[in-house]
Amino acid sequence: MSPADEELVRVDQLTKSFGSTRAVRGASFGIAAGEIHALCGHNGAGKSTVVKMLSGQETPDSGAIRIGGGVLDLRSRQVAQRSGIALVDQELSVVPSLTVAENLLLGDQRARWLNRRRASGPRLRSLLDNVGLGHVDLDQPLSELGIGERQLIEIARALGQDARLLILDEPTATLSDVESEYVYAAVRAVAAAGCAILFVSHRLGEVLGLCDRVTVMRDGAVVATTEVADLTIDSLIVQMLGEAPHRSRKRTGGEAGKSGEVLSVGGLSVPGRVEDFSLGLRPGRVYALAGQLGSGASDVLRATAGLVPAAAGDIRVDGVVVRPGHPIAAARAGIAFVSNDRKSEGLFLDKPISWNLLATRLPSVTRWAVLDRQRWSAVLTDLVGLCGLDGGRTGDSVRSLSGGNQQKVFVGRGLGRSDARVLLLDDPTRGVDVGGRAAIHRLLRDAADRGMAVLFSSTDLEELLDLADVVVTMHKGVVVQRHDGDVAGSVLLREMTHGAAAPAEERR
Repeated sequence: MSPADEELVRVDQLTKSFGSTRAVRGASFGIAAGEIHALCGHNGAGKSTVVKMLSGQETPDSGAIRIGGGVLDLRSRQVAQRSGIALVDQELSVVPSLTVAENLLLGDQRARWLNRRRASGPRLRSLLDNVGLGHVDLDQPLSELGIGERQLIEIARALGQDARLLILDEPTATLSDVESEYVYAAVRAVAAAGCAILFVSHRLGEVLGLCDRVTVMRDGAVVATTEVADLTIDSLIVQMLGEAPHRSRKRTGGEAGKSGEVLSVGGLSVPGRVEDFSLGLRPGRVYALAGQLGSGASDVLRATAGLVPAAAGDIRVDGVVVRPGHPIAAARAGIAFVSNDRKSEGLFLDKPISWNLLATRLPSVTRWAVLDRQRWSAVLTDLVGLCGLDGGRTGDSVRSLSGGNQQKVFVGRGLGRSDARVLLLDDPTRGVDVGGRAAIHRLLRDAADRGMAVLFSSTDLEELLDLADVVVTMHKGVVVQRHDGDVAGSVLLREMTHGAAAPAEERR
């Protein structure tokens, strides 16, 4: 029996417009009971709008949503939940000031108002165990947990709603491979119990490893629904983009030339996080720190950028000492940093794109502390072209952009600076689709080609293998191994998860 013969959920000719923009154009697909069904597409393809219509956040202009054959009128998230639809959004909705138990019960309309914590205790304990959080206490404040553990709490809450349709929107974007495996196991168990799963992810490897079928959207329309067995990552990218994937050309040590080190980090330590880290970066090359959450890779980048007051060690740019814990000194020395949280630590979401691109470059566009509009326009035009952004939208707020274009703005802020010698990026394509990811990879490669030294952190094997000239693996705050040139993904994964260097014959 095919999945179409036993559909539990049916999206039928959905359309949705926002002003003159048609976000979704006649989208149709079905999900069977017990099926894990992926929804893929580049940023702006219409995925998020479909998810919002399914979860009651937006009302379709036309078309129908059916569960079990009945047409639903989803006017709010509360109505959607009562109809058997649970959503784990890519933006966390947990509340740090509440306990773990209170967060698990948050928004659950079935929970009793009085004594609900005591009555629900065993069920909540089971939910935590199912997502690998058996070590977490129900009365523990959520603020004490890391971002990965908070994401797992969010997923556990949705799993506890006994939904007929569970929508997971980028559920593993902030998780390590080990944490992601707990999510996969929980999703498979829920599907085995007969729930329909809609899985939205930019991680194409996990889509092909977890899901049964994939529906691809492009420019607001569904272009294909395909069995996973009939897909490869490259063929899926072709469906999403309409063209073959772009691969970055790695540079060997010889191609990068014999220039001296532009950045030298020696004996860097962050109490409880990083121990005795050392690395030298040459201009023209792209370096990667590969490690799971908690490996210390993010801490190395933040400490090098002067953002960790407790850090100690020797940091030099072009031979000049930069004192740890002094971000202004690091910036003046030529270190540009892009954090892994563009919304909290990077972008001014309600300000224009132009303002965000130039916010840290006011000296270059002012004269005697007065804005020079000619300089402003010239620098902005260069940056917009460099980042591949739409020059006609520079007056729009950054909030109006897709996630991929928001990240381009964030990365673009650190590019094109005549004084920038080193570009540090913490997980630069987190939550970005395959099209935006390729564009950001080109930006980083172009930056290296212009003579910058680029160092980024990532947990994504595909990204590490595609982009980095040099990969340094980390585990529990220490360096495991350095790899120049090609390296097997299995070797990186072993070192990232187990902290032991592979035998020399396997690294060749």
